[in-house]
Amino acid sequence: MYVIKVRGVAKIPDYVQLRDEKFTLLAYFRLDRPEKALDKAGFAEQAEYIMDKIKDLPFGQILKLEL
Repeated sequence: MYVIKVRGVAKIPDYVQLRDEKFTLLAYFRLDRPEKALDKAGFAEQAEYIMDKIKDLPFGQILKLEL
């Protein structure tokens, strides 16, 4: 799975994209409200681990996560 952190501009908030190996979008959520989107995508159990990795990830970079 890949994680991309996207910086928002003006009224658009910061977002996170979760993508699979084929780069298909799995989840797209606001950085400040990840719970519902992670639960819906089936990553509720790994939510804390994912958010911990996202916290230190610079905007615009892609991080490969092994879950």
